[in-house]
Amino acid sequence: MVSGIGTGLKFTKPVYFRYRFGTGIHRFLPSNTGAVPVPTGTEPYHTRYIRYRYPLLGILVTVFSVPVCTELIKSCSNAAMQVIAPFILLCIHTVSKLYFVYMRFYIHNNLFCLLFSKGNQKTVKAYARYNALDLDISVYTYKCDFDVPEDFGEIGAVLVENEYSKKMFFKNIVLNNGVTFTCESWVHSKYDNSEKRIFFTDKSYLPLETPTALKSLREKDLESLRGNGEGERKSFERIYDYDVYNDLGDPDESLDLARPVLGGETHPYPRRGRTGRKMSSKDPLTESRTLLPFYVPADEDFSEIKSVNFGAKTLYSVLHGVVPMLDSIVTDKDKGFPLFTSIDLLYNEGVNVPPPDSGIITALPRLVKGATDAANTVIKFETPETIDRDTFSWFRDEEFCRQMLAGINPCRIQLVTEWPLMSKLDPEIYGPAESAITKEVVEEEIKGFMTLEEALAQKKLFMLDYHDLLLPYVNKTEAEGRTLYGSRTLMFLTPAGTLRPLAIELTRPPVYGKPQWKHVYTPAWDATSAWLWKLAKAHVLAHDSSYHQLVSHWLRTHCATEPYIIATNRQLSQMHPIRRFLLPHFRYTMQINSLARLLLVNAMGIIESTFSPGKYCMQISSDAYDQQWRFDHEALPADLISRGMAVEDPTAPHGVKLTIEDYPYANDGLLIYDAIKQWATSYVNYYYPQANLVESDEELQAWWNEIRTVGHGDKKDEPWWPQLKTQDDLIGIVSTILWVTSGQHSAVNFGQYDFAGYFPNRPTISRTKMPNEDPTDEEWQSFIKRPEDALLKCFPSQIQATKVMAILDVLSSHSPDEEYIGGNIEAAWEAEPAIKAVFEEFRGRLNELEAIIDSRNTDPTLKNRSGAGLVPYQLLKPYSEKGVTGRGVPNSISI
Repeated sequence: MVSGIGTGLKFTKPVYFRYRFGTGIHRFLPSNTGAVPVPTGTEPYHTRYIRYRYPLLGILVTVFSVPVCTELIKSCSNAAMQVIAPFILLCIHTVSKLYFVYMRFYIHNNLFCLLFSKGNQKTVKAYARYNALDLDISVYTYKCDFDVPEDFGEIGAVLVENEYSKKMFFKNIVLNNGVTFTCESWVHSKYDNSEKRIFFTDKSYLPLETPTALKSLREKDLESLRGNGEGERKSFERIYDYDVYNDLGDPDESLDLARPVLGGETHPYPRRGRTGRKMSSKDPLTESRTLLPFYVPADEDFSEIKSVNFGAKTLYSVLHGVVPMLDSIVTDKDKGFPLFTSIDLLYNEGVNVPPPDSGIITALPRLVKGATDAANTVIKFETPETIDRDTFSWFRDEEFCRQMLAGINPCRIQLVTEWPLMSKLDPEIYGPAESAITKEVVEEEIKGFMTLEEALAQKKLFMLDYHDLLLPYVNKTEAEGRTLYGSRTLMFLTPAGTLRPLAIELTRPPVYGKPQWKHVYTPAWDATSAWLWKLAKAHVLAHDSSYHQLVSHWLRTHCATEPYIIATNRQLSQMHPIRRFLLPHFRYTMQINSLARLLLVNAMGIIESTFSPGKYCMQISSDAYDQQWRFDHEALPADLISRGMAVEDPTAPHGVKLTIEDYPYANDGLLIYDAIKQWATSYVNYYYPQANLVESDEELQAWWNEIRTVGHGDKKDEPWWPQLKTQDDLIGIVSTILWVTSGQHSAVNFGQYDFAGYFPNRPTISRTKMPNEDPTDEEWQSFIKRPEDALLKCFPSQIQATKVMAILDVLSSHSPDEEYIGGNIEAAWEAEPAIKAVFEEFRGRLNELEAIIDSRNTDPTLKNRSGAGLVPYQLLKPYSEKGVTGRGVPNSISI
């Protein structure tokens, strides 16, 4: 941003100073008239001086303040401004500094070896002055003038000291010669930390290419971000460090809330950001908890500079406002829905609750409808699109299967390649390993099509397998008053390209002297068997919902990404091109994850209280990480191949041939993944034209090593980790990370309300056992007389269902300022013409995908995404409006 003779500083509300540095620092005091302070004295002279006297540089700095500071400055009298003004000092230097409301600038010189072999640093200083306020975007602008010697050299860095008592958020610093420093960062007060902040220009450098005068600053800046595993972190800090998940339990509150540490040999898990809070007085391995949001590095905290509809804010509003309101009106926490019409009332009439804080109504207008009278407010749920289009879709077998390809957990289905189906668990503990789904069961269901052997050979059998993952927790959850089974669901690919269910197997291991119990359910034509089939599907859907939330969503996107973020900030400099490539895909994630640890995945948080595994939810997530997670399988093509859903085929459009041709998640996902990989290829090859540059990049190698050996250190010895020696290695690694944070997260997140907002379609818990599992005469007769009651009792309770629906409504929503993939170009990319050009190509490809996906959704031959009453598959359409839309791929895991 350049405004005439200079450029300025932005802030969430305004203040402005201008100073000239030459023979001395001259103080301009605000006049005594007008709301906006203006300089007195020789303003016209200084303006002319800046305009014509080369090489004086004007500087524009953009800063956002914290709200308290903003309001304080907004209401300042002129007399108060006279006191504040002198403390904004700007210095240009071969090292530059910028202070803000008590703030200095020093601008650092790019001293190349040819010009300054010893890397001498020069300094010039000046004060900044308030210039303007943009009320529309709540931005303050400050201006500063520097008198720069002609031999100063090329400017390359700015050092900033904030002499105000609060932290400040800097947007950018722009010189009137076009040099830009994109900051997008909080600057701490010098009273909290005396170290000055360093910002570099938008030009990117590999470590070996760093100008001599900037090398020490590059190293110092990185060192300032690295924690050493000691001390409690403070809110103003930008320290990145690792820790295990030892803060999910709360033994200080109750020993029933104690939870095992995730991370380490017993329960392998990715690492999280370290907070350093004191340990529990009851369990020395558990970190104490707080009612306030957990620490995240200051640059990961966007709550103070985002609108009320920012994802973290709305989620916090639901967790701290709506959920307690729902709790307050439900006296019987186990009460279910007596009739299906009672479920419909949630959408037609809503639930009366006590009036909330007015801020909650503002933050959640879609959910909280406002007061019906002085004593009540209505929480009314929108009808999910799946039910709006087809009220009975949840009841149909074909929809049950279709959602495994085009629903919110389309990344678990796998090809059956071996027969018989066998468990890998110890039969001495869990009973016979062989599945009860026999050849005879399968051929009874597919008779007229082919034999079992033919179906296997022609790749027609598919499975949803939660047997071995859940079976060890079946008896444990029963002791907690919940029902869980190990399950397998077998499906057949029909000639129409759709899936048909063949059988569901539910298993309970031996317990209390009872042998293993298992039963196979199949679609049936008699009333009793048909209702048992419906109940078996409800159990499988609860298993799939748990896996989706704990593994597909939380583990594979949110949790696995946090170590990438920490390593990137600790090992890659601000000016490193790969850091700048990755950063848009990391925004907001650590903040969302910390909120999840605070109230979602914690002991008896939303997940434990509403999903089948209960207190064992996160242990199951750990088991999945241990048994299933592999970085080399996280890129979409590799994931599809690992599940037998595709095979490598160099002649195919995306290098793979799908086993099920009409697989909406895979078809659209491959378009996104290919666009990402092409963008990554152009970017990486530009900065690394030779392979040896990859291997000799010390920052890059340290980054990848830290991800493998620390962030995902419980898997550091696995042989499947990719090497990092060539451009192709790097392209593969960063393409995987970009896919996980953008396409993969969108596929499993933004359709949650549409598919699970009507909970009979995707119940999160099964509260009762199957009616035919060792029933008493009374239990069996009750089922025979009123099978619908058995299904309603199996579904979540009223409080469980409404809590989940409220959370899913927010999780599925795009904020008004969502940042979509291929949307906004980063300043550093725009500053490099070659990178700007390839980004525009990337954006163009993504725009083309919109029309391709629309065309697919209207193609009647694609029966898994087009048909009567079906919700079109749009989850991987790149762009969206705000709200719950069922489409849109943000850059990052922003909710």
